[in-house]
Amino acid sequence: MNWGKATVLILIVFVLFIGSMSYYMFRSPKDDYDHRYYEDGINFDHDYNREAQVAKDHAQPEINYKTDSIKFTFPQIVDGKVKLMRPASDAADKIFPLEGKVITIPVSQLTRGKWQLVFEWKSNDKAYLYHTEIFIK
Repeated sequence: MNWGKATVLILIVFVLFIGSMSYYMFRSPKDDYDHRYYEDGINFDHDYNREAQVAKDHAQPEINYKTDSIKFTFPQIVDGKVKLMRPASDAADKIFPLEGKVITIPVSQLTRGKWQLVFEWKSNDKAYLYHTEIFIK
């Protein structure tokens, strides 16, 4: 093979690579970025203080996963919500209310895989925010 053929072959491979990467980029889901980036930046201090309050008061919920349900047990009576977010798809996200000390969520409403849980609640006039992950089998 001479230099001319090798140069043309390298250029063709490079153009195919750039074309395939462009195709992949435009085919990726639109929810790969945070739509509320600026609002979240403004509210960072508020969220940080609520997360620090969980650690300070040792108020994180105990999570027990069974085959048919997920049980959240809090040290005190709470009022708030838990958001179950599916990293693979925003369409699968679910929000459940938190009322009382023990909350049970049926697993039948959830698909198998990795879930991110975001707890937001109030207890004794204090606001809390707690993040964790679970894997549903």
